[in-house]
Amino acid sequence: MGRTLQTTNQIIINEQTAFGGFRRALRREDQRHFDTLFASARKHTAAISQANHALPFESILLAMLVEQAREIEALKDKLDG
Repeated sequence: MGRTLQTTNQIIINEQTAFGGFRRALRREDQRHFDTLFASARKHTAAISQANHALPFESILLAMLVEQAREIEALKDKLDG
């Protein structure tokens, strides 16, 4: 019959696993940042699941960028206030 669709979290995990060689080639401190980026993508699973026209990794990258923008804005607010 039909296939069961992967959850958004599973798609993120699969993409992160696919980049395992890339992660291993990074310096240890950069590996931490790599992991943080994928963790930030998990905060936006609802938005990623709605972007069914895009490739999964494109949606994950956009979620990472949104989270980075939020963090930058928070830091700017701290500096200004």
